[in-house]
Amino acid sequence: MASKAKITGVSHYVPPKVLTNKDFEKMVDTTDEWIITRTGIKERHILEDGKGSSYMGAFAAKRALEEAGVSPEEIEMIVVATVTPDMMFPNTACLIQDQIGAKNAWGVDVNGACSGFIYATAMATQFIETGRHKKVLVVGADKMSAITDYTDRNTCVLFGDAAGAIVLEPSEDPELGIIDYILRSDGSGGKYLYQLGGGSLHPASHETVDKKMHYIYQDGRTVFKYAVAGMADITEEIVKKHHIDSKDIKMLIPHQANMRIIDATARRLKLDPEKVLINIHKYGNTTAATIPMGLSEVYQDGKLQKGDTVLFAAFGAGFTFGSMLLRWAI
Repeated sequence: MASKAKITGVSHYVPPKVLTNKDFEKMVDTTDEWIITRTGIKERHILEDGKGSSYMGAFAAKRALEEAGVSPEEIEMIVVATVTPDMMFPNTACLIQDQIGAKNAWGVDVNGACSGFIYATAMATQFIETGRHKKVLVVGADKMSAITDYTDRNTCVLFGDAAGAIVLEPSEDPELGIIDYILRSDGSGGKYLYQLGGGSLHPASHETVDKKMHYIYQDGRTVFKYAVAGMADITEEIVKKHHIDSKDIKMLIPHQANMRIIDATARRLKLDPEKVLINIHKYGNTTAATIPMGLSEVYQDGKLQKGDTVLFAAFGAGFTFGSMLLRWAI
């Protein structure tokens, strides 16, 4: 019988520089009250120039390995979820592999936007369940400040920089570990949230830079409408599939894009507020980092015990969306 994959270590990294809503009042036509009311965000962290997503990912990875009691040399595979790789190639997984000394690992990047961490964890889980690998590192890292237009008041207040990482190993107890996941895409939503420049369709040029094509574009209203339904639906689907009662869920760790989207998902599951991880006010939307960072905070705060049922949920550009159900193993 195949072993379940279980999380044996988790950690995160947040850069020290903070950008508050008051700072944005001096940069664009907005107010602290407007930002909080519409998004729930009060501040976000920004990585310094000259450092990329791999820097944050490596930092979080080293801490997660220490938590798991696993040496870098034992890691066989690295999966990195990011939409802000340091460069087009080599991939960010290779950069992190080198920075942490995981010389026996191979690695790959996954671009699933805000659902990227769930996608990456689902991929990595397969290698544990089949017995192909025993120790896999999954990282979610994004330097969203690198692709944010700080003159666009509609998007610049939303995003921050961070990384989170987990270590996956086989579970000796069949009741503990990752139980299931549901992954979905809806490519028709691509026209509502994207970064046009820098790929093979629109390579970097004076024109793409002048037209600000290397920044995030978002049709906020449309994305919000799809995200509210998509994240709530897929979360409810996995709970019903496994006959989980809301009272048996210890913690929902949702992607942190917008407070109203999180609230809609929690209401659908009839979850008490204390069972919903919320840190958007401190970090904003850190894309692939939000879920592992939230998990790390919950664990470090002592809110998870062995056997607790934990639920992940996300919705992002693509559109991508997914949910994951697990029983905590540490």
